[in-house]
Amino acid sequence: MPLSMAQPGVENTIKRIGGKEETRRFLENLGFTVGGTVTVISEINGNIIVNVKDSRVAIGKEMANKIIV
Repeated sequence: MPLSMAQPGVENTIKRIGGKEETRRFLENLGFTVGGTVTVISEINGNIIVNVKDSRVAIGKEMANKIIV
């Protein structure tokens, strides 16, 4: 399922990252790597705040839909 549908507070493992090469590289630079863990903290106005690699990152719903957990 896409990260945008994940339950807040539940740790998920990233299975796949979709999108164009440029998008995948951008997400990888933020810490979203296949096999890594990510936890949704909250969702505010369509933006999703997640914990990834011991840091909090805010991404848009479109970006979150490209991350499959």
